[in-house]
Amino acid sequence: MDVDVVGRVLSTLPEDDDHPYRTGPWRPQTTEWRADDLEVVGEIPADLDGVYLRNTENPVHPALERYHPFDGDGMVHVVGFRDGKAFYRNRFIRTDGFLAEADAGKPLWAGIAERPAKSPREDGWGARGRMKDASSTDVVVHAGVALTSFYQCGDLYRLDPLTLETLGKADWGGRFPFDRGVSAHTKVDPRTGELLFFNYGTDEPYMHYGVVGADDRLSHYVDIPLPGPRLPHDMAFTENYAILNDCPLFWEPELMARGMYAARFHPELPTRLGVIPRKGDSSQVRWFEADPTYVLHWVNAYEEGDEIVLDGFFQGDPEPKDTGDGGYYQRMFRFLALDRMQTRLHRWRLDLVTGRCREERLTDSITEFGVVNNAYGGLNYRYAYAATGAKGWFLFDGLVRHDLVTGGEERFRLPEGVFGSEPAMAPRSGASAEDDGYLVTLTTDMNEDRSECLIFDAARVADGPVARIRLPERVSSGTHATWAPGDSIPGWREADSPVRALRL
Repeated sequence: MDVDVVGRVLSTLPEDDDHPYRTGPWRPQTTEWRADDLEVVGEIPADLDGVYLRNTENPVHPALERYHPFDGDGMVHVVGFRDGKAFYRNRFIRTDGFLAEADAGKPLWAGIAERPAKSPREDGWGARGRMKDASSTDVVVHAGVALTSFYQCGDLYRLDPLTLETLGKADWGGRFPFDRGVSAHTKVDPRTGELLFFNYGTDEPYMHYGVVGADDRLSHYVDIPLPGPRLPHDMAFTENYAILNDCPLFWEPELMARGMYAARFHPELPTRLGVIPRKGDSSQVRWFEADPTYVLHWVNAYEEGDEIVLDGFFQGDPEPKDTGDGGYYQRMFRFLALDRMQTRLHRWRLDLVTGRCREERLTDSITEFGVVNNAYGGLNYRYAYAATGAKGWFLFDGLVRHDLVTGGEERFRLPEGVFGSEPAMAPRSGASAEDDGYLVTLTTDMNEDRSECLIFDAARVADGPVARIRLPERVSSGTHATWAPGDSIPGWREADSPVRALRL
């Protein structure tokens, strides 16, 4: 392994830190690495060509009062594959908030679990004001550039997908919605090259929806009227439509009036699913009512005759009860436990003729963070790959391959004390079938104090990894990941090295 330290960030966290989401699997990293010719157990498939990118939360400074894991500074990791070899890089995202706090040497913003009034900053609500935009939630690749996003609407930060150098913020031809930002999850359609997004806020119209073309310029942006402030997290799309949502878990209005942003589940209200033509206007939104729940993540959607088929993770208990055991942090973070929220793969069928919604549960098992072969995004598909959750914690203890035709599941369980990341499906070069490719994930191994990148045959997940790649340092647990094929990255083949002479 050829390893270099390319940077270290000064942390002001206490040496005797005992916060459960800043220790153990969430121990933050402060070192930025460059590693080539990584140590491999097994053999990296020669037809695996591209990069796996993963975003994580790595706090550099303590919270003002009460730390939430989503407050951590964004750090992106990349493992790239070409010609049977692999390389690794990790970099902090140089957000405005990261740089300001680095200059100050202390925290400047309130976090998700703190009152905004506690923040020294006085310039508005949320990630665009009193909450630091850590850009630590998701990562996608659009127009050849990696884009990172934040849990509550913020800027999109542009990164070189190979070196992870921060390139600034998305501008979209001067039309980026700087007054509203962009939600945690954007969607990239590989067939059109378009990026679809939404945002939300505390004043009317409460939501907007937009489309960015393959030329990285905003081409469409419309209001989506809602009954009041909401907390949508994700969206879906088909060939002709975008699907938004109005779930009955949102800020309590009475508390908002007192400057407190506490989310509550309202089971007396339906879940509403909004369908809009991809380039439609506000008047064309059609709302479908469904059973009350909260959906953190959708898996995919497609058109089938007069229906839109929408798959996602139905929460059986969006607001888990406080049982009084496990201490303060366990009670506070019960919303991060998949087993407590009872997240199961679910299907909604939206009839465009009758306006009715039919629902069915697709599996009884607890899974979340589902992905598909990106080439099948918005199309009829068969396989969903998801993570299984460690009991009581926001940790992933294995992978599952859902066959949505047979209802079958194929699982791989990680050893006790080893946790994975959101998987990504990497189609084999020249793939001829939906599952013709590989699953890629990173592990956080508490037993050996190390991390590895695991590669699975996507058609034979239960067989275990075909290759295990050693990383230079144990990676902190985090949130979302993506796969980008090499041919989607400018300059991928320009140099002898897969990182085009390592522009570092």
